[in-house]
Amino acid sequence: MPDVLTFKPSPKQFQAWQILTDSTTTELGYGGAAHGGKSYLECQFLTIQCIAYPGTGWLLGRKELLNLKRTTLLTLFKVLDEHGLKPNVHFTYNQSSNIITFTNDSQIFLFDLGNMPSDPLFTRLGGLELTGAVIDESNEVPFAAIDVLQTRLGRRLNDKYGLLPKLFEGFNPDKGHVYSRYYRPWKDGKLPPHRKFIQALPGDNPATTEDYLNQLRNADKITRERLLFGNFEYDADPTALMDYDAIVDLFTNTAEDSDEKWMTVDVARYGQDKTVIGLWEGLHCYDIHSYEKQSTEVTETRIKEFARYERIPYSHILIDEDGIGGGVVDHLPGVKGFVNNSLPIENEDGERANFQHLKAQCYFYLADYVNRHQIAVTTKDEETRQLITQELEHVKRRDPDKDGKLKVLQKDEIKELLGRSPDFADMLMMRMFFELQEADEVHVAKQWKPSFAKKAA
Repeated sequence: MPDVLTFKPSPKQFQAWQILTDSTTTELGYGGAAHGGKSYLECQFLTIQCIAYPGTGWLLGRKELLNLKRTTLLTLFKVLDEHGLKPNVHFTYNQSSNIITFTNDSQIFLFDLGNMPSDPLFTRLGGLELTGAVIDESNEVPFAAIDVLQTRLGRRLNDKYGLLPKLFEGFNPDKGHVYSRYYRPWKDGKLPPHRKFIQALPGDNPATTEDYLNQLRNADKITRERLLFGNFEYDADPTALMDYDAIVDLFTNTAEDSDEKWMTVDVARYGQDKTVIGLWEGLHCYDIHSYEKQSTEVTETRIKEFARYERIPYSHILIDEDGIGGGVVDHLPGVKGFVNNSLPIENEDGERANFQHLKAQCYFYLADYVNRHQIAVTTKDEETRQLITQELEHVKRRDPDKDGKLKVLQKDEIKELLGRSPDFADMLMMRMFFELQEADEVHVAKQWKPSFAKKAA
């Protein structure tokens, strides 16, 4: 093995290196734009750690192993060569087991971190004993995989060398879990002590050419904002149903005056989900309450109290009936239950719309109302605003290239991207149930052509 390994980092890479080798940080997010030197830094970190600490074990993962081999692995081989480390001399690469083993017994495990139907709980990570891990394009990896992976770190010679269980994640701008875990807390100055984020833009990388920068400068606005300026607020996904600016406008819109009040309730189905209650005057959601780990009995009591204080008739209360919400509906005679997978509501001519189910129908209509600035949301809580914005951005059309009924991403799919359940978005979506039930409303009349129908056509 070489006695000395030389790495000349850029200023941003050096800043990251100090964090990767400190005694307080266990999670580092790096990048947030194109060509910021993410992969090169990841591979330098893995190589130097393996050589400096014999016998340690490190994971290098990405959503798809094939893409990992086509991209990041090639960078790793380049870095190994720069340090004079030769295959079958200083290390071996077993292509069948996807393990790189150095002559000092250190190892790098190449891993597929995407969802597998045969392994939804990522049990394939369970037997690993790792010193630390690197995830390339972490924004594409399900949060559940990262959550499980972190339980496997710090298990291989960490005590011997005094090493923290480091998780190093490289990513481009995205509105999923990297946004809520790294970017937004960093922007707000609220990152926990064990987690750091370093934004590295193309101009921060000395290897970035002027031709490449000009390509980004001449690209469309979304590409420029995301990959050149590192703006996480722009989503490049064309399947998103709602415009970002229209979502932001929700909190400043003025809805039409109405004397009718409504209540929509998304009841928590799992331990980490929230029960969310929305109070409405017409299409103005004027008050939002959310609760964690709340029993159905307490939820029922709160619904009764809100109905009494706000003078909301039970026939104007809609509760998610799937899961344990069904029990809440049963105990409150007169309220309506919302069954996500039930048939879409018919229009005034008795025709059933071309949606996969009621939930898809309501989400497409919610998107149209949001994009038309016909809904208003009032909340003084900044975190609630952020959660609503993030969740609505993840309401996306499913299978857009296929003919057939209009579909949206399933709740579990959104949960995979966000790292949590879209409880606030579901509460807002349910308000459309009452709009669709009004047969004389122009919005459900046969001659009305919503924007999503025009796009679909």
